Amino acid sequence: MAETGTISPPEARSDAEWREALSPEQYRVLREHGTERAGTSCLNAEKRRGTFTCVGCGAPLFETGTKYESGSGWPSFFAPLEGAVDTTVDRSHGMARTEVHCARCQGHLGHVFDDGPAPTGLRYCMNGVAMHFEPAD
Repeated sequence: MAETGTISPPEARSDAEWREALSPEQYRVLREHGTERAGTSCLNAEKRRGTFTCVGCGAPLFETGTKYESGSGWPSFFAPLEGAVDTTVDRSHGMARTEVHCARCQGHLGHVFDDGPAPTGLRYCMNGVAMHFEPAD
């Protein structure tokens, strides 16, 4: 258990600590595998050089150079940073999809699909509420 006045590292946080650290919408997406409404994230329009990080633990996830406009309504990338994400099979909603999690805190980020651009052919369709943008400058 965390000492009074401190919060456990993200990978060891209790549910109460997660609720304290995140907004209700961030909690719903990261911890309950929710999805934000399409077209609502300010990160859709983000084009500055920088890094998209996990809102739950601050781990770097994606660089601006891998972001592209997919037309899906969510921030999309063709590749994560090496070792930044883990994937699992999501069988909810009567289909099998590949769910993407932060490798450090296991927060739900979104899903990856095989309809993206070269060079990977992948579309990492991420919930903007699950990420923070850190400009390079």
